[in-house]
Amino acid sequence: MQENRFQLFLASFFTLIAAGVGFAVRGGILGDWSAQFGFTQFELGGITGGGLVGFGVVILGASAFIDRIGYKPILLLAFVLHVLSAVITLSATPVYAAAGKDATYWCLYLGMFMFAVGNGLCEAVINPLVADLYPKQKTHYLNILHAGWPGGLIIGGLLAACFTGNTPFVTKLRWELPMAFFLLPTLYYGFVVLKESFPQSEASAAGVSVGEQIAQFASPILIFLLVLHACVGYVELGTDSWISNITDNILSGQGLILFVYASTIMFVLRFFAGPIVEKINPIGLLLVSACLGAVGLYLIGSGTSAWMIWVAVTIYGVGKTFLWPTMLGVVGERFPKGGAMTMGAMGGIGMLSAGLLGGPGIGYTQDYYASSDLKQKAPETYERYSVPEAKGFLFFPAIKGIDGQKRDVVLDSNSEGEPTPGAKLSAELAKMEKAGEKIKPLIDLNAWWTETAEPHWKDDREPVGKAHGLGGRAALKVTALVPLAMAIGYLLLVLYFQSQGGYKQEHLSPDDPEHEGEKYTGGVEGPMEA
Repeated sequence: MQENRFQLFLASFFTLIAAGVGFAVRGGILGDWSAQFGFTQFELGGITGGGLVGFGVVILGASAFIDRIGYKPILLLAFVLHVLSAVITLSATPVYAAAGKDATYWCLYLGMFMFAVGNGLCEAVINPLVADLYPKQKTHYLNILHAGWPGGLIIGGLLAACFTGNTPFVTKLRWELPMAFFLLPTLYYGFVVLKESFPQSEASAAGVSVGEQIAQFASPILIFLLVLHACVGYVELGTDSWISNITDNILSGQGLILFVYASTIMFVLRFFAGPIVEKINPIGLLLVSACLGAVGLYLIGSGTSAWMIWVAVTIYGVGKTFLWPTMLGVVGERFPKGGAMTMGAMGGIGMLSAGLLGGPGIGYTQDYYASSDLKQKAPETYERYSVPEAKGFLFFPAIKGIDGQKRDVVLDSNSEGEPTPGAKLSAELAKMEKAGEKIKPLIDLNAWWTETAEPHWKDDREPVGKAHGLGGRAALKVTALVPLAMAIGYLLLVLYFQSQGGYKQEHLSPDDPEHEGEKYTGGVEGPMEA
């Protein structure tokens, strides 16, 4: 028995705490980035996507090298990347002062990308490591391990709620301070990795060849599951990148608390995922979860009162909890010969979908509906507040979204909610002049405000605010179509397995009782998050 297995397990748990804290704080400071750097929602979606794409790329390739390289070197590389990602991300403000908006965008994108690569390397290690440390209780400890992700979301969400946004519960801090908090769990797991010895990774228990693993991808059912998991990545992590930002516009000051609440639901329920999956057909559980996710998202976007939003978030939180781990469990049970390759493909495609489609797609949808509403109801206001360059997404039309920096200036208000348009901008300029600095983007923004927008702010404020809120609501309603499509897919799987005599777990050697159970399915792993 590995004598230091608890220390290694705790370090693995803290890698997910670090990932969750970084993810949650990032979601809470999107508004700060939009206001400070002038990003549209689509551009913010691109940055959040960078925090997921890197994970997807890494998880697709890293599993093939773990047996040869070992656990420790990969976790050390992850630690270095996490620290470097903090350095780059926290450099955004001086980069903006020196080189402007475009350079800042790529600075933040690169920081998020490196953070995601570090997360992906951790994820590639901690699942097989914990399975090796607790070979007789894989499912139990893998589910406890992956409760670290929502645990990190809770910590990060509370940090963001207390210290970021327009209405922080404690006090407003520069976004760099809460963002840097993920370094604390990072330093802990890095310290453990440096000083502890690691067990050798277990080779494939059944000796399945690489060719046999690749052959699993010829199955239409596996391909269908991969498509469905791409939808899971879009609706779960893509939505989570935006949910606190959107709900805060619906219930001012409550967005991050709602996010923490939904994460708490997920944290608690994941401790019971194993027993639930054992008692309920996993495809049926996925069907119910997808339906709940669709209903929850639609109700959040349609909510007209606080209690309705809280009920809707509860439904959404329960619905998304089991999607990712149960999908991995189904692949492990139905395609045991695929081993780490099929599991890695599932995690990779889910993350790539979230990063390339979910984050940017939901951002584009917000821009599309917000700009369309403003352009229709107040065309002159739209011309004042839209960005100069139109951008499209996939095959959807190019649009000129609302400039987040300009929007923040006109929607500025004091702690009592009274309109104070331009007050924060004036304070920033005064601070800049006192320090003897000349930040051209701020000077240009002030020139636009005083010469173009300030004379019309009383006419502009209401339509700009309403368009922004409408964009977020509409985006959630549109996103609800994704879990609805997933529910149809799961229903087809239910019907398929019924026609085959019911859902059954496959075993590599069904005649050998020693080959039954989770030893060969890999257990029911938790989700691979950014």
